[in-house]
Amino acid sequence: MTAPQLTVDCVVFGLDEADQLKVLLIQRQLQPFAEAWALPGGFVHLDESLDQAARRELQEETGVETHFLEQLYTFGTVDRDPRGRVVTVAYYGLVNLRDHTVQAATDARDAQWFDLSQLPPLAFDHAGITEYALQRLRAKIRYEPIGFELLPPKFTLSQLQRLYEVILGVAIDKRNFRKRILKMELLEPLNEKQTGVAHRAGQLYRFQPERYQQLQRSGFSFEV
Repeated sequence: MTAPQLTVDCVVFGLDEADQLKVLLIQRQLQPFAEAWALPGGFVHLDESLDQAARRELQEETGVETHFLEQLYTFGTVDRDPRGRVVTVAYYGLVNLRDHTVQAATDARDAQWFDLSQLPPLAFDHAGITEYALQRLRAKIRYEPIGFELLPPKFTLSQLQRLYEVILGVAIDKRNFRKRILKMELLEPLNEKQTGVAHRAGQLYRFQPERYQQLQRSGFSFEV
């Protein structure tokens, strides 16, 4: 009897300049599913942890490194991989898309960002994994400030609100959103405004992760 094999797969989200939520995919070079699009990932080496394997595969196949990469779920349907019994541990990550140049390598023929609403057919069970990751993101962004990973270091309140609207798929009241966010005292107002925009330049802010960690220790609850 052949022992089950272990892989990792990464669902990496990014937000483009048009405020569209994207996911990073690679085009497979090898069988099975040669030339099909899939999530970055691969087999776990004997001398590495799952986290190390996920980061290695992501960097090797796309050139992308992310600060936020969190374990999502283990997918082990018996027939999920035509090569045999393969269990995969999925991760989801968030990156500021503007800061990352994608470059395919190793067994990836190509690597590109795709709009979540226009994904190509995906290899294996990767469509289901992607949907699972999106639901996790939608839930977690409400109670942890992980959304800031998708923004540039300096951003406006309008950009922050738009991020939540895009991910959650709902319209948010501007006044109530700004009042709630500013009341948390997690944003540092900067003596700067947007430049090069056609509309009225907005005030720029910066997220304070140290402040958030300090508030957490005192029982603070982030909720949007």
